[in-house]
Amino acid sequence: MQTIEKDQDIMTFAKRLKYSTRTNHDSVDSQVMKSEPFANKENYIKFLRLQHIFHLSVAPLYQRDDLQALFPGLAALPRLSAVESDLRDLGVNMDVDSSLLASVTDPYQAIGWLYCSEGSNIGAAFLYKETQKLTFDEHHGARHLAAHPEGRALHWRKFVAQLDALLLTEEQEQLAVQGAIDAFTFYKKTLAALV
Repeated sequence: MQTIEKDQDIMTFAKRLKYSTRTNHDSVDSQVMKSEPFANKENYIKFLRLQHIFHLSVAPLYQRDDLQALFPGLAALPRLSAVESDLRDLGVNMDVDSSLLASVTDPYQAIGWLYCSEGSNIGAAFLYKETQKLTFDEHHGARHLAAHPEGRALHWRKFVAQLDALLLTEEQEQLAVQGAIDAFTFYKKTLAALV
C-alpha cells in the first residue's frame, strides 16, 4: 500500500489520472465493443448518437475562459461539429433531449471530462479503422474519429504536457479524477440507454 502511494507521488498528474481511472476506462472500452458498433450501419448510428450526446455535453467546456487559460488552444479542439457532420452524412436526426446531457460546472471536475474527451482521440485510431468496413472515412461518416491534423500522438502529448503543467492542490486533483470517473460513468450509462 505504501509503495503504491509513493509511486503515485512521483507520477505526473496525467499518469495519476490514468492510474486512478484505469478500471473505469477499461469498462467503457469493453462495453463499447460488446455493442458491436461496426457490425452494421444501424449499430454504427447508435454509436454516433452516443458520441453526439457525449460531445454535446463537453462542448461548452471548450469555450470556457477559465479552462482556456489552463489549456491554450482549447477552443479549437472540440469534435462536436465533426460528429454532427457524420450524422448528416448518414441522414440521422440530430435532435437530442436536453435531459440526456451532462452539465459540468466545477472547473476542476471539467479537467477530468476534458481528459476523457481528448484521450478518446487516441483510442479512436482503432475505431476509425473499423469504420472503413462500413465504407466510412474522414470525408464521410467517420470524420470525428479521424486523426488530429498534427497526428494523434503529437496532439495527445501536447495535451498531456498542459495537464502536467497545471499547479493543482491535492483536493483539486481529486476533483479532476472524480470528473474523469463521472465522464466514463456518463458514457456507459448513455451507451446502455441507446443499445
